[in-house]
Amino acid sequence: MLTDLDAVVIGAGPGGETAVSRLAAGGLRAALVERELIGGECAYWACIPSKTLLRSVEARAEAAGAAGLSAPNLDWPALRDHRNYMIRHLDDAAQVDGYRRQGVTVIKDSARVTGRNPWRIEAGGQQLTAEHLVIATGSRALRPPIDGLDGAEVWTNREATTLREIPRRAVMVGGSAVGVELGQFLAHMGTHVTLVQRGPRLLDREEPRLSELVADRLGKDGIDLRLGCQATAVRREGHDTVVELDDGGSVRTDVIVLGAGRGPHTTGLGLDTVGVQVNDRGALEIDEHCRVTDDGLWALGDVTGTALFTHVAQYQARVVADTILGTPRRADYTAIPRVVFAQPEIAAVGLTTAQAAEQGIDLVTSELDLTASLARPWTFETEPTGTLGLLADRDRRVLVGAWATAPLAGEWIHQAALAIRAQIPVGTLLDGIAQFPTYSEAYLKAAERLNL
Repeated sequence: MLTDLDAVVIGAGPGGETAVSRLAAGGLRAALVERELIGGECAYWACIPSKTLLRSVEARAEAAGAAGLSAPNLDWPALRDHRNYMIRHLDDAAQVDGYRRQGVTVIKDSARVTGRNPWRIEAGGQQLTAEHLVIATGSRALRPPIDGLDGAEVWTNREATTLREIPRRAVMVGGSAVGVELGQFLAHMGTHVTLVQRGPRLLDREEPRLSELVADRLGKDGIDLRLGCQATAVRREGHDTVVELDDGGSVRTDVIVLGAGRGPHTTGLGLDTVGVQVNDRGALEIDEHCRVTDDGLWALGDVTGTALFTHVAQYQARVVADTILGTPRRADYTAIPRVVFAQPEIAAVGLTTAQAAEQGIDLVTSELDLTASLARPWTFETEPTGTLGLLADRDRRVLVGAWATAPLAGEWIHQAALAIRAQIPVGTLLDGIAQFPTYSEAYLKAAERLNL
């Protein structure tokens, strides 16, 4: 069967869904091809299940920290059932029907590009042709080269976020957002967690000071942090899995959870057969419109290797769809929020100190202990914590970065994101009026400490 279309989108994660919905709404004949589930990694094995699981342990900790309350019981079977509901019991039938009602051709199978000018795609026994081809195939969990790993029980984010029983012991490999979030969740559920991080600090792409605060919190949660070392081998010893470390130590565990990063998913698409190559990281190179080639090939989301976040994929999808529909947009990656849904939340946006130095910015910074400056932390919990850091360009007198660890930081970091993206003068921020008592008041207090 040969089907002539305006656009084919390969990959139905949040980015692919946003793109095809926007294209269809714009009147284009569009197809969506997905080899697994409509909704992708985020909906079934990452953002949605992990944040669902994390919310209950967060609420329990918040209740224990509020005046006059004790920690409520946590019903794991009930939480597990709600997690299953939130991931639709790994069933995307309703999503498939919904897109078909919108007039989108949906094919649940692998896709392979077989030609160009126009683009030709084989999928589900069909031959599709289209003027535009959008690659939104996402990323896959990386598996570090650890000797003996195949002989152990190993979880990626997929197994970890769909777990049925809480393990007694777990070794987290990697101190990124995945390691911090899942490590803290398991620790709060009673698992003895050891977190092994190759580098000297957690969240090593963020400010060192933020990494220090996060490590302190995880240590207080009972997580055994092994920083500056890595797993070299895994072996079975009776009922135990033994993880050997390059510092000479070892850890006994029941499961190994991998959080060592993700890589673009470009294999098997046949792009090389039509002259489209990936870069040395396996990603598709894109221009400011998210265009790969001038003859109608586009890419968005993790497959581009650009800021692997769901919200970035959705943003790029809007850029792609609007450009295809005749309203060209240029992607601007300034001030992308980065949130780790730990307890308390960890949030950052804009540049780090190191990145600012690389750009030659004359940087001014400030750090604010929220508990010493605000009323809100004390009304929120009896033993509050919280820190906000600001980074400003002395010459332009605007914010270029911000970070925080505090309750709800993932919500109020967006004020800094807007200030950085819109280049709102610090003077304007100083003249703002924040609701009392809120965490947002911290921006005024921290801005007052900037020596501009």
